[in-house]
Parts: sequence; structure tokens; C-alpha cells
Amino acid sequence: MNVGPAEIGAAQSGRTVAVAAAPADAGARLDRVLALALPEHSRTQLKRLIESGRVALAGAVVRDPALKVRSGQVFVAFLPEASEPAPVPQAIPLDIRFEDAHLIVIDKPAGMVVHPAPGNPDRTLVNALIAHCGDSLAGIGGVRRPGIVHRLDKDTSGLLVVAKTEIAHRALSGDFAARRIERAYAALVWGVPSPSSGEIIGNIGRSPVNRKKMAVVAGSHGKPAVTRYRVERVFGHTRRPPNLQAALLECRLLTGRTHQIRVHLAAHGHPLIGDPVYGGRSRRGSSDPVAAAIAAFPRQALHARLLGFMHPDTGEELRVESRLPQDILDLMASLERL
Repeated sequence: MNVGPAEIGAAQSGRTVAVAAAPADAGARLDRVLALALPEHSRTQLKRLIESGRVALAGAVVRDPALKVRSGQVFVAFLPEASEPAPVPQAIPLDIRFEDAHLIVIDKPAGMVVHPAPGNPDRTLVNALIAHCGDSLAGIGGVRRPGIVHRLDKDTSGLLVVAKTEIAHRALSGDFAARRIERAYAALVWGVPSPSSGEIIGNIGRSPVNRKKMAVVAGSHGKPAVTRYRVERVFGHTRRPPNLQAALLECRLLTGRTHQIRVHLAAHGHPLIGDPVYGGRSRRGSSDPVAAAIAAFPRQALHARLLGFMHPDTGEELRVESRLPQDILDLMASLERL
């Protein structure tokens, strides 16, 4: 039986996506190919999707997750709209740096997820904000992400602004999109960049090798990204080999791509210390005990220390700064031993 997108998505709301099998996918299972192309969904979820008749090839429903894919085949998958249960309020302490009736600026600790997602259904910043702000935050910008206009990775600490009204949400979202927000990060990296200040320019998109990672990609693939950096401090004596030196950088974002600073610095040869995804723990096996201990830092050494923007209601320029957290200060003390 031939079917189209309307049939495979009948009686359900959602979106239809087309996934083309690349030469590297030839011979792989269908559920694995879909999982690589749709990393926001687990392989188990996609297996069930196939078995329920929500995937088609050349107009015919495919129900075998183990189907061996051939290069060039185009699969059409219907992804039902996920139900979005409202996050529950949870009384979690917040480090509030500024607050009024329109917005709130939080100094987020490392380890806190910004909003509920698979694997992190609660104990997030959103759960804490709902408890703090009450019903006034409900629904602003979406059910699962009320008030959120930008994010920080779970293990990146620092400043984040949240809207408390629809007007503030629209204004701040527009300012982020137009690059009118000032953002500066403190980053501890392996090695010392040369020159000591400059711009890293490179489109960022999904890694062609590992779809769960981002990467600097060639040509028109990915989205344009620009990171400005400046060396503020160097660790390690000149007698040390270059790969056993480190530096404290200030990084400023001209764009806001996923994992932008982490990806750009790693591509530049200076990964963030402690970054488990982009190479910052590569010196863990070093015979140098100090370097090995530093490489074991349990998160990427990145802190959002400055956030500047125009207040969406008053037009006043707000500029909030955050001190380095204790774990990064302790890491810097260890770096002094290099």
C-alpha cells in the first residue's frame, strides 16, 4: 500500500521529516540510521516509531527496525508532537543577581540543567523558577521552557537572564537574535593561543562523524559562528612542553551556536580543561601527575561571567557580572603548579 505523509501521521499532530541515507549508512539498521539523523530521539523511541507504521520508504510503510539501509534511500518519518506536561515547582535555592517585575538574572551553578528534557525531568532551573515566581511565569515562551530566552550547558556555570512577561520574552529573544546582547565567558584551556587575541571563525553544525557532537564544518554546512578571545593569564613555565601549559581566556560571543566556545577552542587546538566531549581530558594519561590531576577536572572549565543588555521595559542598560566559582578558583590554584 502506498501512503503519503498525511496518512502516516493521520489523527495525530506532529511533523514529518525526510532522512536520506548517506553512503556511510549502507548496510546499517534503519533504527540506527534514524537515530544518527535525529539525535533528539532515542533509538528505542525510533524503533517503536517504525514498528507503529510511522516510517515510509518510496510511499510504502516500513515496520522493520532492522531493515538494512541502502545508500540514497529516502525515508519519511512522522514524529508525533510530544506531550508537554507542565514542570512542577520545586523549592531549589537560586543565586539571584537582579530581579524586577519584568525579568530575573540568575547565576547558575554547574550541574544544573536549564529546563526539563529527556533524562532530566525535574530539579532544573525552570522548576526552581516556577517555585520562585509562582503562576506569573506560567506559559511564557512555552509550557516546558517558561521564560527561557537562552541557555547554558548543564556543566557551564554563570549568568542567565529569564523573562517574566511575554513582552520581555519577545524583546529579549529579539535582542539575542540580533546579537545585541553582550556576553563574556572565562575559559581555562590547554595550551596558550597564538596570537594572544583574535577571532575564531567557522560554521558550526552536527559532526558528520558523531551526530551527538557539534563541529566546525566546511563550506555552507552549519551556521556561521564567530568567537572573540583574549589571553588573560598564562600557566606553566616555559621549560614545560607547550602541551603542558594552560591559559585563562576571556571569550565573547558574536553568535550563539550550540557548544560554540567549546567547539571553536577545540578546533583551534586549545580545548577547555575538563571537557569530556571536545578533548579537554586528553591529558589524563600524562605521566606528569599535576597535568593528569588537572585533566580530571569534572566539567568543562567555562563560566559565563558577564551579561549586558537593554532592559525591555525601561530601556536602561543592565550589566551584570559574576565572580568565578570556587571550583574554577581551585583549578587555577592547581594550574599555578604547572
